Amino acid sequence: MLLGIDRLTKNTKLRTPLKNLRVALLAHPASMTSDFHHSVDALMTCNDIHVTAAFGPQHGMRGDKQDNMIESEDYIDPVHRIPVYSLYGRVRRPTAEMLDRFDVILVDLQDVGCRIYTFLTTLFYILEDCAKAGKAVWVLDRPNPAGRPVEGMTLREGWQSFVGAARIPMRHGLTLGEASRWYSSRRKLDIDLNVIEMEGYHPDAAPGFGWPSGSLSWVNPSPNAATPWMPRCYPGTVLIEGTHLSEGRGTTRPLETLGAPQLNMRAILSRMEKIAPSWLQGCRIRSCHFEPTFHKHAGKMCNGFQIHVDDPSYSHEQFKPYRLVALWLKAIRLEHPEYELWRSFAYEYETERLAIDLINGGPELRHWVEDTKASAESFDSILQQDEQDWA
Repeated sequence: MLLGIDRLTKNTKLRTPLKNLRVALLAHPASMTSDFHHSVDALMTCNDIHVTAAFGPQHGMRGDKQDNMIESEDYIDPVHRIPVYSLYGRVRRPTAEMLDRFDVILVDLQDVGCRIYTFLTTLFYILEDCAKAGKAVWVLDRPNPAGRPVEGMTLREGWQSFVGAARIPMRHGLTLGEASRWYSSRRKLDIDLNVIEMEGYHPDAAPGFGWPSGSLSWVNPSPNAATPWMPRCYPGTVLIEGTHLSEGRGTTRPLETLGAPQLNMRAILSRMEKIAPSWLQGCRIRSCHFEPTFHKHAGKMCNGFQIHVDDPSYSHEQFKPYRLVALWLKAIRLEHPEYELWRSFAYEYETERLAIDLINGGPELRHWVEDTKASAESFDSILQQDEQDWA
């Protein structure tokens, strides 16, 4: 298959509209061509493209920041001597000065198919601000490794934030190119938008189901997206960032491994099977112990489980990561009524609202977990309506 960046660099006709224009690039460490050249380096070899600036999202263009919610600074690229502006530092939107550096911006970001992943928000901000400034946006499309299934609650009105800039479900099923078209249409943006689509991409094909296994190497788009299986789990496991539980940061399989000290996992898993056994289907759940080397519960033995979605038992349509993790939270509350689940801290530039509600896109999940009499069916009906409305 050919990525959007591959098609652009290989096809001079595609590049014709860029002639005599100042071009910027929004990229990160996974912005690689299929033959493993970073996109900024590949574009610099095209004599008919004049690259004048680059931008980096969260974690930086070259991947300078390892932990979560750590800002990056602007700098001059040491190889190409162009300014590299951070959109996760002193600003999260391009300033007027930054916009003056280019006529068209190429967006080449590997996403993971989840509303909360901040690259999606950065793309939406770029579309809005370029529309206002009369700048063109070209999205060089890439696979959605989470595939086409849609799951999870739709962000509620009034709950927009940097981890949820639009009213879409947690797992939305779109590539960034598709998402850019949806957003510009929904917002009625007056923008010159061009999506360079992929060739030979089959998102429903096994075994990758969104990720072209065997044809494209996985490069971490962010430090804790360690495998192509993490995006399958992420629409559920990211919820744990808003709790005192560990989402596996500080382990070798973050956001696939969850747990905390002193949990009675045997009893919790038993409750999960009784409450909503169908929410556990499509994957393998392995009880385990782990000791994070950093982040929450660093140096403490955690009881938990790992979600396995990488063997023939995996069912792409049955696997519901959002429901699975919601069920885990519900079972913890029932098994450990006094456990302090919800973490109150400054989360992605928000200090007033609880992180779990920002991540979820509203308080409904937390309310359901705390209501010990609320059934799985009652919450499932909310989710099903959101999913049907999006589809």
